[in-house]
Amino acid sequence: MSDSEWITPKWGATEVLPLPGRFNSMVRTLAADRIAATGAQWKDIVFERQFELFSRADADAIEKEVLDSGYRFDFSATVSLESEPEKYRRPEREISGFTEERSTDGRRQVGVGDNVISKPQTVVGPVALISTIEQVMDYLTDGVPAGTIAVIDDSGGTLTAPIIEGFAGVICLGGTVRSHLGILAREYDVPTLMNCKIDELRDGDLVELEVTATPPASDAYETGDIGHARIWLIENEG
Repeated sequence: MSDSEWITPKWGATEVLPLPGRFNSMVRTLAADRIAATGAQWKDIVFERQFELFSRADADAIEKEVLDSGYRFDFSATVSLESEPEKYRRPEREISGFTEERSTDGRRQVGVGDNVISKPQTVVGPVALISTIEQVMDYLTDGVPAGTIAVIDDSGGTLTAPIIEGFAGVICLGGTVRSHLGILAREYDVPTLMNCKIDELRDGDLVELEVTATPPASDAYETGDIGHARIWLIENEG
């Protein structure tokens, strides 16, 4: 068996998910290099000297290298963006119907959502539109700025799970209060609105989330009795 035959996945198949693909590729490359170094034929080494090719210690070292590189399960974290690109082409989906006039206190309603956790006070903070693993890695490295309210799509629960407790609040454009993100929000006590519809938001906009609203009833998504928590724009970055 040649080196190229060893490195090519069996039957010509390729891994669908990136994590197995990366791990298996590193295993194949390491084993191929060691076979070449022995100068022996495959039939003479595969059964009697197989642990010279790959050991438990090698597996542990490859796993550590993959995880230390900052891998964050990008397939599940971005699946919504890939499967429904039009729906999630921008975090500010084009939804009409909110008042264009500012209220007497200077706020303007720019959205609604379903409140996950009822809080005694509303939450105010600058928004950060998060849709890439690179953004999450930066937050992991440098920390989440105090008061940040994340705006994510419905796959963002996976994407932002490592840093969710650092947010002052979350605006999610999909899902329900019973979604994975809703469970995480309750676990970490992070004020969160799910299934949100918003007019427009830009990075740095100062918003207020009505997390004092009553969470949806158990049959709310069947009856359509949703969207009672409001989102107000207080200041626009421009």
